[in-house]
Amino acid sequence: MAQQIDVNQLNQAKANVTLTQTLLTQAIEKSSSDPTMAQEAIKQAANAVSQVQSAAQSQQSK
Repeated sequence: MAQQIDVNQLNQAKANVTLTQTLLTQAIEKSSSDPTMAQEAIKQAANAVSQVQSAAQSQQSK
């Protein structure tokens, strides 16, 4: 039986990866001028990475 892939979940993971890239870029750009904003961007990026990991684990268990 072939493994079924949830394309919607993969698209959401892809969007989260893109968001993570944007947030990390902002964190790098703001690191010296606004450390608080940089820290928040890093936290949000970490949350997005967690969501991608959850989606990947969900796909693997199917």
